Amino acid sequence: MSMSSLTRADAERRAQTVDVTAYSVDLDLTGGDDPEHTSFGSRSTVSFTATPGASTFLDVKAVEVHSIELNGRAVDPATVADGRVTLTDLAADNTVVVEATMGYSKDGQGLHRAVDPADARAYVYGHLFLDAAPKVFACFDQPDLKAPFTITVTAPQDWIVLGNGAALPAGPGRWELATTKPLATYFVTVCAGPYESVTDEHDGIPLGVHARASLGRELAEQAPEILRVTREAFDYYHELFGLRYPFGSYHQVFVPEFNAGAMENPGCVTFRDSMIFRGAATEDERLGRANVICHEMAHMWFGDLVTMRWWDDLWLNESFAEYMAHRTLAVTTGSDDAWVDSTVSKGWGYAAERAPSTHPVAGSPAPDADSALQNFDGISYAKGAAVLRQLIAHLGDDAFVTGIADYLQRHAYGNATLADFLGAMESASGRDLTQWAAAWLTTAGVDAIAAQTVTGGVHVTRTPPADRPADRAHTLDVAGWTDGHLVLEVHATVDRDEVTVPASHAEPALLIPNAGDLTWAHVVLSEQSLAALPEQLPLVGSAQHRAVVWVALIDGLATAAVDPRLVVETFAAAWPSEDNPSILSRSGSLLSVSVLGEYLPDDAVPTAQDTVSAAAMARLDSAEPGSTQALAAARVVAATTRDTDLLGRWAAGDGLPGGLAGDRDFRWLVLRSLAVAGSVSVEELEAARAADDSLQGNLGALTARAALPTEASKAWAWDQLVGDHGRSNHELNALAGGFWTGRHTDLVREYVARFHRDIPALEGRVGQDALARVAFLAYPRTVVEEATAAATDERLAAGDLSPAVRRALVDQQSVLREVITSRSIFG
Repeated sequence: MSMSSLTRADAERRAQTVDVTAYSVDLDLTGGDDPEHTSFGSRSTVSFTATPGASTFLDVKAVEVHSIELNGRAVDPATVADGRVTLTDLAADNTVVVEATMGYSKDGQGLHRAVDPADARAYVYGHLFLDAAPKVFACFDQPDLKAPFTITVTAPQDWIVLGNGAALPAGPGRWELATTKPLATYFVTVCAGPYESVTDEHDGIPLGVHARASLGRELAEQAPEILRVTREAFDYYHELFGLRYPFGSYHQVFVPEFNAGAMENPGCVTFRDSMIFRGAATEDERLGRANVICHEMAHMWFGDLVTMRWWDDLWLNESFAEYMAHRTLAVTTGSDDAWVDSTVSKGWGYAAERAPSTHPVAGSPAPDADSALQNFDGISYAKGAAVLRQLIAHLGDDAFVTGIADYLQRHAYGNATLADFLGAMESASGRDLTQWAAAWLTTAGVDAIAAQTVTGGVHVTRTPPADRPADRAHTLDVAGWTDGHLVLEVHATVDRDEVTVPASHAEPALLIPNAGDLTWAHVVLSEQSLAALPEQLPLVGSAQHRAVVWVALIDGLATAAVDPRLVVETFAAAWPSEDNPSILSRSGSLLSVSVLGEYLPDDAVPTAQDTVSAAAMARLDSAEPGSTQALAAARVVAATTRDTDLLGRWAAGDGLPGGLAGDRDFRWLVLRSLAVAGSVSVEELEAARAADDSLQGNLGALTARAALPTEASKAWAWDQLVGDHGRSNHELNALAGGFWTGRHTDLVREYVARFHRDIPALEGRVGQDALARVAFLAYPRTVVEEATAAATDERLAAGDLSPAVRRALVDQQSVLREVITSRSIFG
């Protein structure tokens, strides 16, 4: 059932009418009379003040509402419509009580229930972002109506219960959670099930790390590292902010079938449980997990303690958390690896800037909640974090930290806006930020930065986008390398379209603008530097500088400024000697997914596959067995080689690289490649799934089977994707992710029309958050033809798409057109 999205206008009117003082929520997760366990009981008691005599509406999205009582008088449950019930003739002080049956979700929104096939045990977790709270309890669901929550839960007796407040047993199967500080409704969570736990305490804060029972061994092995990162982050944030963590205990729960990477529920952060690694993990994967831990903890202050008033200021949450995570890890590890990882991760932000859906960091139009959801993207995260680095360069770090402390203390347990943040920074620095904010925060677009050496210096050019001009000042550096020697390094403030920076005379073979990645800009490498990459990039001694070059190559591919064959040649030359884990992983993915999968024309792919897999095999041969470098190389070999005999031996466990024996996830990568090549049968995939009878094994099997290049397999996969088979959000993603893999255009071309018909129709069964991902993955981007783009134009013109599906189509069509343009020039 589709329900209206809350508009900003309705939220503002409601906030002028009511103020919530307390929530009391009682949940019954025992199943009751529901043998299929599709629903649960919910009793919500909401206390609030109001303008006497006024009316407002309460949000409730139930399977069935049994009773509603307002100030002692009954309200007819039949009056609930479109997820709302109108409350009339309000008093100054009010209490509304709603008894309802709510439905468990399978799309990761609301109260999600998953069964682990490894042991047939069920797990429940709440994910109420962005507007799913009314699917769990009746509430005033908007971010600026914060209130304390008191939650009680009845659950099966072998379960534990976790939530925002410390949970204590109160009888067999009965749990009482401590009353919280004021929270926005979308931060509330309950996690329940037979979770395995590892507990600790640090600086007076009780800590817990939890995961499914079938991951108990892995949890026990990895919890010490997770807890170390947690302790170090707490210490750093306490020192930096001058304000202690305010929400009591701190649990980190790794849950199944989670849509996002993690969610910053105060006191009970939820993570995608793939972050509890089942097999070998690279250093950058562990760094990535540490980054997410630090990111979510930063939200305890930015987002949870101080919450945006409306979704147009979501950057006050995400940009700060993203920047703080990188900064924290750089300090606590004493290494620049976190900043290098930040650089190679910025590609999704630059891609968002290139798309027609680009938007400013702050102040993006968000007329309703569904529209706002679409702006949780690379601009809000990656660009916002980069802009904060520029703000620090503009104001100085001391003023920035002073401004943060003032902002947090002034708005604690309340809500804030962009104006509040800028006011705190202006007060701390004594500088007017009006023009800076207009250029960096409220104007979309990214400048192109190029450089060349001239007599006596370096000439730097700044080119703003023609359709979104802005006067953005950039603090950056330029580095020049020749044969492994750093022969030029200058720092500059580029506040005009052309700036010449004095420097000692040098003619580097490779000149890298923004080499330290201090600003947000498209780095444009000169023709001379591009030509020199295969020879010079392997010799560059700075991982940070190499990372910037790789990001520049990604941008160059997308803008048809770089020949994909040059990227292959550069990879072949540089990868065998690359040692940085983040660069290895991201560049390996670039080649195996984008270049081989899309940009190169069909006739160029076999040779390029051989080149890429040979470079990866060379790196595998030179790496320490079992090391990060070896694992990254083995994955690229598995993804790109045409040697199906090798893949067959690896799938059978024969001759595996060191450290990968028994690694089930690596085996699924190998089986997927065999499936793309048509070198494995449905029966063999089913046998592999039975041998790995787990949530992850099921997903691996679905992806591999969807990739099989036969009419029968494609028909089966498409039916499983769009038919009403009760598939979970992750199962839909797995099917969509495998369907278009490989160069089988003639086989799948007929599904282009089916995509445009069938995927939008999922809206009635799949929530917007999950549907956005499904539509993105299921888009026929590998059918690189004008007809595909034209079909999307026609579907968009119909004007009946949900915001999630429309955004996915717009953004994926934009990438498709980039590939079409590149092929027309280079292919």
